[in-house]
Amino acid sequence: MATLEKNDTWDLVSLPRGKKTVGCKWVFTIKHRADGTIERYKAQIVAKGYTQSYGVNYQETFTPIAKLNTVRILLSLAANEDWPLLKFDVKNDFLHGEISEKIYMDSPPGMTNSIGMNVCNLKKTLYGLKQSPRTWFGRITTLIIYVDDMIVTWNDQDEISSLQQYLASEFEMKQFGNLKYFLGIEVAKSKHGIFLCQRKYTIDLLSETRLLGSKPIDTPIEQNHKLFQCLNSANIDKGRYQRLVGKLIYLSHTRPNITYLVNVVSQFMHDSRKLHMDVVERILRYLKSILEKWILFSNHGNLKVEGYTDADWEGSKDDRISTSRYTLL
Repeated sequence: MATLEKNDTWDLVSLPRGKKTVGCKWVFTIKHRADGTIERYKAQIVAKGYTQSYGVNYQETFTPIAKLNTVRILLSLAANEDWPLLKFDVKNDFLHGEISEKIYMDSPPGMTNSIGMNVCNLKKTLYGLKQSPRTWFGRITTLIIYVDDMIVTWNDQDEISSLQQYLASEFEMKQFGNLKYFLGIEVAKSKHGIFLCQRKYTIDLLSETRLLGSKPIDTPIEQNHKLFQCLNSANIDKGRYQRLVGKLIYLSHTRPNITYLVNVVSQFMHDSRKLHMDVVERILRYLKSILEKWILFSNHGNLKVEGYTDADWEGSKDDRISTSRYTLL
């Protein structure tokens, strides 16, 4: 609360006539480390945005966060150039700038003005920090932000010191040292490069699906499979199927060997059947067999890009179209 007031996030005011307040609530979460131990307890105050009307309370909204592909590029660059990686956390994150319409929010408990009404006029929207790399004269400092977590890499110590001082003057920052865990991805740096893994994320997914005690399997799908729409197969919970496939999509960032299969099972989101769920569960059992495998961004000293591609002929049993795929290394 002190940090929000220090950053001039809102003004405590009386509610103007004809205006309605947007409610707020506290959200308490527990941040875990890669080994499952508790890292810290976190409290956030959030506005109930679903009570607002577009064009009345707000106009267009946009939060610039890094895509996972961008994070992978940054990690690959740091590995190839042998640059250090640090993780930072913004304790209270918001977007500097004017809001198109004034938003009046119920103030948190304990905040009152002289009139006794608990209303905050938001001057800055919660979440969203603009990001961009700084580059000149061969000195590079790159900062990537995902909501309130950020990764920094650099090739000049003076630049990173300057950046740290600037961030500390603008925001309440917390430095976690060398990057080890980010968005469910475990990171380990060595002389060979940077290793990535999602072991904890996979274990949590296996626990959720009650497959943690299942027997691992060596292959994620049968060879020369012909997975297609099967109207004779039993119906399943489509929402659960979509959630599991969505998590497999996220896992493919460090498990590129399941990318093709995830693409296949994603084609049946609209009409998922037991046959398709069986394939998803088989992929999960396969992931259990490779829990300790890591993907390496090697330190090979060059930026050479290699590409591989392949295609079949009328491989889809549903519409007889060809299937192609490519990968870049």
